[in-house]
Amino acid sequence: QVQLVESGGGLVQAGGSLRLSCAASGRTFSNYAMGWFRQAPGKEREFVATISWSGRSTQYVDSVKGRFTISRDNAKNTVYLQMNGLKPEDTAFYYCAAGTIYDRLRFGAVGSWGQGTQVTVSS
Repeated sequence: QVQLVESGGGLVQAGGSLRLSCAASGRTFSNYAMGWFRQAPGKEREFVATISWSGRSTQYVDSVKGRFTISRDNAKNTVYLQMNGLKPEDTAFYYCAAGTIYDRLRFGAVGSWGQGTQVTVSS
């Protein structure tokens, strides 16, 4: 399995921006589809965004479309989540995920999870 380490979370005011990073190690990064999930207190973990191994295909949950952008740099073994126009309802623990089948990753077909990073958006 690939090992994942997230960074970049923090506290930001509504309307602000953050960029999350997820560094991968252990296996060939470019073999994996990558994604971001989040879990707010008292709620189930939900899919946020996924990106194919090549970076040419992406998917987003409707609530973040137009505000969040997922990208990857296979040379750096890193996937990013640029979050703009943050809202209080974006407050959650954000997890990086890796899977071998892009179309199934958003439905929880995850091979590896990161430890997560907290994002808090104040109103």
